[in-house]
Amino acid sequence: MKQQNKFSTGRHQEQAAESQAANPASLEFQGVEDLLRHDAAQTAVPPEIARRLSQSIAQSSTPRRPWWRRWIG
Repeated sequence: MKQQNKFSTGRHQEQAAESQAANPASLEFQGVEDLLRHDAAQTAVPPEIARRLSQSIAQSSTPRRPWWRRWIG
């Protein structure tokens, strides 16, 4: 009985590996940045997150004066 379970488990792993190799939709990326760009293009941003991000960017877009300019005037 144990031998049969080992065999079936091994066969399932082989079938999974074969299906991954035969899948034309699998992609290879040159680097992590390419993977992240692809993922970002495929992922929709929820509207609430987009709104909060826009507000955050608008608030932080005004550059602060450097510390030495505040001293010198």
